[in-house]
Amino acid sequence: MSLFDLSNKVAIVTGSSRGIGKAIAMHMALHGARVVISSRKAESCAAVVAEIAAAGGTAFAHPAHVGHKEELEALVDATIARWGRIDILVCNAATNPHFGPSISIKDEALEKVIHTNLYSNIWLCNLVLPGMAERSDGVVIIISSVAGFSGTSLLGAYALSKAADMQLARNLAVEWGPRNVRVNCIAPGVIRTHFAKALWADPQREAALARRYPLRRIGEPEDVAGIAVMLAARAGRFITGQSIVVDGGGLISGELT
Repeated sequence: MSLFDLSNKVAIVTGSSRGIGKAIAMHMALHGARVVISSRKAESCAAVVAEIAAAGGTAFAHPAHVGHKEELEALVDATIARWGRIDILVCNAATNPHFGPSISIKDEALEKVIHTNLYSNIWLCNLVLPGMAERSDGVVIIISSVAGFSGTSLLGAYALSKAADMQLARNLAVEWGPRNVRVNCIAPGVIRTHFAKALWADPQREAALARRYPLRRIGEPEDVAGIAVMLAARAGRFITGQSIVVDGGGLISGELT
């Protein structure tokens, strides 16, 4: 059996209608997983399901707003009703409505960041982890960010939420490890997604970023998807509580954005 085989595993991937989440869902499906596509817009989810089916994979769509706990409960219930269990949970959905120093953030924006980027992950994990523990098998992957490793004058609340996600993974890894449930973070650098478009859409800015990264390019969604497949599969079975950086060497060179 391949170390990267996910045959018959059931995976929920939030924020999977585009970008990193879509790439993770697609590649997990191509490695044999049955994948639940979830984001806020039903039509966007359906389009990804069609792409996965065309590529030979299996998926179904269940739209949900991760900031609403009752919608996450419905997502989990629908998955279990359809496929009986959840083996892999990928908490990918996130938001960042504010750029600038922390003193300038409005309470509403701060609340939105914390609810979407942190509370939703806690809620989903609390809904899914007990079932994994009953089977003594399960994987949670939280998509964090290199922003959680350093101080920032532009991404304060977002970086705070992503640092909290890393601590959440460590806590849950300790709490649930004895039941053979693994919990890890992936911390991407700048990836060519709509979410990070402000950082790469200008060709000159992208070129400047690439020159500062040791690998001399920004990341692609598939660069993150490969790590997610590894963590979900047997290849990652002795990894838990970690935050794996996927940033072309930006963090070790001191050049994050």
